[in-house]
Amino acid sequence: MILVTGGAGYIGSHTVKLLKNNGYDIVVIDNLSTGHKEFIKNINFVKCDLSNKALLNDIFKQYKIDVVIHFAASAYVGESILRPDLYYRNNICNGLNLLDCMKENNVSNIIFSSSCATYGIPDRLPITEESPQNPINPYGMTKYIFERILSDYNRAFDINYICLRYFNAAGADSDCDMGEWHIPETHVIPLMLESVYNQTLFSVFGNDYNTRDGSCLRDYIHVTDLSYAHLKAINYLNNSNHVNFVNLGTGDGFSVFELIKTVEQVSGKTIPLKLCTRRDGDPAELIASFELAKIELNWEPKNSNIENIIKTSCNWYKKLNNIL
Repeated sequence: MILVTGGAGYIGSHTVKLLKNNGYDIVVIDNLSTGHKEFIKNINFVKCDLSNKALLNDIFKQYKIDVVIHFAASAYVGESILRPDLYYRNNICNGLNLLDCMKENNVSNIIFSSSCATYGIPDRLPITEESPQNPINPYGMTKYIFERILSDYNRAFDINYICLRYFNAAGADSDCDMGEWHIPETHVIPLMLESVYNQTLFSVFGNDYNTRDGSCLRDYIHVTDLSYAHLKAINYLNNSNHVNFVNLGTGDGFSVFELIKTVEQVSGKTIPLKLCTRRDGDPAELIASFELAKIELNWEPKNSNIENIIKTSCNWYKKLNNIL
């Protein structure tokens, strides 16, 4: 049995669908503060906040849990700067509740949803697992701290773990069953789709970076590829694992202007643009090396070409907003 925390969220729900399609028994817990119950169909579900340790412990006793996949977290960078208290309480304190319930119920395997935000601004590209970790915001810091906690729990309590450091998750389910549905929306591709279909201004923050077209480059990875990495990680934990930290990216990057061009091509519409000054803390490029994931997990990003990312995002956006 796989326990998935935050399984009604964006990446969690895609992973739950893949696990179900591969024959796994699953129980999902989510407080539905940002997740959507509509994404969880015909699967064991308990509405539970990780702060409720008593209920969490009851879930562990009711279900025979073999592996925990831990997605549940607060995940808005800007909000984390304004309300670090919320982020440390939810991402660290509540995460400790989960680990203690695992320990008390003899569950020893966890896959942690980490982030490239633990690296901060890189000193060289591509970013490898050996790159320095210097988080520049509370969100990234909470992911970094929880990685360290897992390392300590491994030494003290034999908790087996692997941290999957995502780069920019994007795209949507090919069947259009789920996709990005954030309130408020802060991710760049859904914001572009809002602009193109509502003909509102899309803000480009900086066009004078040292990149091929002056706009920021990011490593976008399709959410389906992220889901497959979790499937691979389950098998990895069940065998003699050798590494605990793995980047999930594509090794390539796309600029803001390249995303705009692709959205316009897929939608057949023009995005109205507003050029703005750079935002503080935005690196020119963030590109991952996924060589370790390829070697250790036998994983590669097979769905992450930019056209597929935009096409699936567009199809989901139109369905979500009843656009014909």
